[in-house]
Amino acid sequence: MVVSALTVVIGISLGTAQQRGIERTKPVEIAHSAIIPQRSPAIDNGYWPAHYIAASVPASLPALGRASIRRPGCFESTLIFGIKLPRLRTLDSWFAYGDFRLLWFANFFAFTAQWLQLLSIGWLVKELSEGLAIGGLLVVSASAINTLPGLVVNPLTGVLGDRLDRRKLVIGVQAVAGLMALGFAFLVASDYIRPWHAYAYVLISGSCLAITQPMQQVLISNTVPREAMVNAYAINTLTITGTRIFGPFVGGILIASIGFFWNFALEAALYLGVVLMLIPMRTRYVSEGPTGLSTRFTPIADIRDGLLHLWRQQREVLEIALISVIPNTILHPLWFLLPLFTVEVLQAHADMGGYLLAITGVGGLISTLCIATWGFPFRRGRILIATCILGSLSTMLFSQSSWLWAAFTVLAVMSFFQAYFRTTAGTLVLTIVPDRFRARTMALLAYERSFLIGVSVLVGILADFTSAAMAILAIGAVGLSLSLGCLATLRRVRALH
Repeated sequence: MVVSALTVVIGISLGTAQQRGIERTKPVEIAHSAIIPQRSPAIDNGYWPAHYIAASVPASLPALGRASIRRPGCFESTLIFGIKLPRLRTLDSWFAYGDFRLLWFANFFAFTAQWLQLLSIGWLVKELSEGLAIGGLLVVSASAINTLPGLVVNPLTGVLGDRLDRRKLVIGVQAVAGLMALGFAFLVASDYIRPWHAYAYVLISGSCLAITQPMQQVLISNTVPREAMVNAYAINTLTITGTRIFGPFVGGILIASIGFFWNFALEAALYLGVVLMLIPMRTRYVSEGPTGLSTRFTPIADIRDGLLHLWRQQREVLEIALISVIPNTILHPLWFLLPLFTVEVLQAHADMGGYLLAITGVGGLISTLCIATWGFPFRRGRILIATCILGSLSTMLFSQSSWLWAAFTVLAVMSFFQAYFRTTAGTLVLTIVPDRFRARTMALLAYERSFLIGVSVLVGILADFTSAAMAILAIGAVGLSLSLGCLATLRRVRALH
């Protein structure tokens, strides 16, 4: 009886404690002499789910509800030289779920291709526009124009993702992207390549990206159970940050040594890799409830229903979309200015530009490893605002970094905060939004990227009239001002756990 009473007290105390960095588990009814079930390999990040709690209590007592035991960063102990050490759970979801593992490799190939394209297009247009008065505008806009198709495609993407098989949709689109990349590679190798060809290719590629990028995130929730979502999403973010190291590093060396053709040929091969990984993958975790969608294809009505759901029931998601404009639209043109900054300020060339873009992956890699291992240190809503403020400050500091190693360090710090923001925002949305609305919601969050081209054009014009360093300083200052405004006004975001 004493043991039973102590178990009840501990369970209730921990169940009512404030849960930080993770959505609590579902209510679990605990009857008399409850037995611990076989534990699942997937654990919500930093917490023991409620059904792992041992209890032997009278059936008359109320259920412990959402009780869960916090176990920051570890799943079980390992005995080494007589000392108990916690086993870190950084890659638990990756090892536990084969379908998620296939999706992870597919996303790794896809993001490597995207970073490779970003680097290659910027330097290709810079070479083709050498000597033109608007060279800076052309370089920045060529890299950013791939977001423009999202103005039209993203709303349709959300509707299609909630209606169709998301896996098959991504397979078809990535196959088209691979064929386009291969064709552009041969065009680059010819003598007929012009700057407008690069613009046309990026527009077509951007149309494919507007479809696949939201689906790549939503598919995470269809390959792991809910309690593994935070860990899985953080591991998936490694495909963004890790490929930002690998893709530009290899791409910069290829450009400097043998030219642009093999960069775009490699991009095509990577899209083929995406298709090959997704073919055997299965989506085992799909909502079986009503979708709320009519049998007829009514995209406008479906978009309206998704927006009404967010406005009436989950307005905090709209506030997340609003604050996401800062790192994803205001600060993001920094990546497009790197070719100009490398030449003007650091007095270096394409290989060093590749290293700079690769170092952004180091900071992002560290941030996602921290989240996958230890979860979130405090309320995720406050993390969103804090990372926006710190990311803006580090952007301003980078603009004044004329010493190479200082530039590397500050850029890594800036990318750390940017990746931390994106991982936090993504896990929040996927864990609180029902599956039948997830594709439309993620498409809404991606929609803001469509305005990146407008911001990039303004930044490119500013860089032509002043300098790349001054343009970077300006976007950092704007980002800081907006971040402080969000801190003062977005109370729903501040309250998110």
